Amino acid sequence: MWECAIDGCEYATDDVEDLLVHQAEAHGQHTCKVCGTTVPDGFFAIRHAFTEHSRAEYLRNYEADTDDIRHREKVAKEIQKQADIERVVDRIKSEPAEPQA
Repeated sequence: MWECAIDGCEYATDDVEDLLVHQAEAHGQHTCKVCGTTVPDGFFAIRHAFTEHSRAEYLRNYEADTDDIRHREKVAKEIQKQADIERVVDRIKSEPAEPQA
């Protein structure tokens, strides 16, 4: 079971790709505190932070510690193993947006 962890959201699903679409459409955009890039909230924000920036930059710009980083890296890795990210992006581009939470 995959659960959305954004702002106390209670959305849950057995399909990780449905979770990523939900996060992108229901929770809007996240502006990176390191570089100012805007990306969908949730997984895509985490992926951006860890592929575009160093751990040190993340620690300095987000109120996080090394345990936070390890947890987010573990979740992102598991999602990437189970989800077809390109298919998710195509779904996000083609589906009407859900109302924002």
